Amino acid sequence: MAFKGSILIVDDELGPREALRMILKPICKLHTAANGDEALDCIRREKIDLVTLDLKMPGLSGFDVLKEIKKFKKNIDVIIITGLGTLPNAKEAIHYGAGDFISKPFNVADIIAIVSKVFERRDYTAKISNLIQQIKELPGKEEFREEKVKFG
Repeated sequence: MAFKGSILIVDDELGPREALRMILKPICKLHTAANGDEALDCIRREKIDLVTLDLKMPGLSGFDVLKEIKKFKKNIDVIIITGLGTLPNAKEAIHYGAGDFISKPFNVADIIAIVSKVFERRDYTAKISNLIQQIKELPGKEEFREEKVKFG
């Protein structure tokens, strides 16, 4: 289970932030932030693939951070990990682009499974993009253009 990539853990509470760091440290490059401003600064400086994000934080809320991430870095995956695990919050998070929603206290196996799913999907997407690029570069590709099929 060797993930390639970088995760930013954003939580104003040290306990959950450190717990996530300890769980994910063996399998990913990690960054941590204690608030939304630190998180956005880190995202601007570093290559981040995945953000785990708390909703309730002083200053910028998790929703504010999520909206900002999706404005300027749409390819970053976001998982909400929060003590505010309500259906309306989950709907709103998904509406703004979160890929998953986990309530605190979280289960270690769930965290690993969800992070694994995110990195597997990223890997498949990269492979498909690579394949498409290779096909575009093939000589004689003009022969493979999509033809219109007439019915009737």
